[in-house]
Amino acid sequence: MSLQRFMKEAVSEWMRGKGPDSDIVISSRIRIARNLVEHPFPMLATDSQLEAVIEKVIGASGQEAFQQLGDFELVKMEDLSDLEKRVLIEKHLISPNLAEESRKGAVLLSNNESVSIMINEEDHIRIQCLFPGFQLKEAWNLANKIDDIFEKQLDYAFDEKRGYLTSCPTNAGTGIRASVMMHLPALVMTQQMNRILSAIGQVGLVVRGIYGEGSEALGNLFQVSNQVTLGQSEQEIIDNLESVARQIVEQERMARKQLMEKSKIVLEDKVCRSYGILQHARVIESKEAAQRLSDLRLGIDLGIINNVSANILNELMVMTQPGFLQQYSGQKLTPEQRDEKRARLIRERLLIEHHS
Repeated sequence: MSLQRFMKEAVSEWMRGKGPDSDIVISSRIRIARNLVEHPFPMLATDSQLEAVIEKVIGASGQEAFQQLGDFELVKMEDLSDLEKRVLIEKHLISPNLAEESRKGAVLLSNNESVSIMINEEDHIRIQCLFPGFQLKEAWNLANKIDDIFEKQLDYAFDEKRGYLTSCPTNAGTGIRASVMMHLPALVMTQQMNRILSAIGQVGLVVRGIYGEGSEALGNLFQVSNQVTLGQSEQEIIDNLESVARQIVEQERMARKQLMEKSKIVLEDKVCRSYGILQHARVIESKEAAQRLSDLRLGIDLGIINNVSANILNELMVMTQPGFLQQYSGQKLTPEQRDEKRARLIRERLLIEHHS
């Protein structure tokens, strides 16, 4: 495993896998925040203290139980260019905060990129596990296992009343953020998303865009996660999210069925127009590309388009981002050049599908 491989391959191995309900649930993620009791939180720590945290995490990762999880590579933020950091953000392997804010940040990446352990982000340790499809419990089991391994060697900041202590009070308690990335084009088309967003907020959940807090819901991709970490157990948090997410999945299926029954020609026209544009466009902006790819993925899932892999959305949503386009091209690109390169890359990718 090398950093070059992380950079060159757009789609992580976990993205290529198929999980339950993967036509709607793109991925399931668990993130656990932890801090070490003997060190100030990252925002107050000195560089030498942050370096000491990295060394302690490296030491904890040397345990036999951790080694059995597979190969990991340590990547320090100070060794990366801005472009390399951006690519890792676009692949969901690090957070924007780790890339932009951390003075002495690092990340331990697993071989298949399903595990990302961020060091000295907002908290000393953030364990992230990503699984394809609807696999919240599986992601939690792995994240919890890693957490238990680390806790045998690391002294976590913990309070009997407040639980695990974190830099941001909203993460205190369990320190867990559970989320599912969902593709919900039919609910958007049938104008039901506002009602659903309102209902979600009333049960302690929050909806964000594809890259988390503050990001836009490009390509009808929505990230649904828990908002409360204090006062509930990890199991209660996961069960609540899973219950609500299953209801959203059923509503999306009903909306897709409704569109096929009542507006089939209009839907087919929308899908095929987007497919045609993706096949032939010479210039395309990222926002339009995301929408057209969403239409194409919906057409694939509904059997309107039969000769394209369903993974096309996962793959091209990463490959068409500004950072990856420039990494792929080997040079910095102007916005106009990126729009041209994005269109060409999509055409070439679809051409491969036709010949496979």
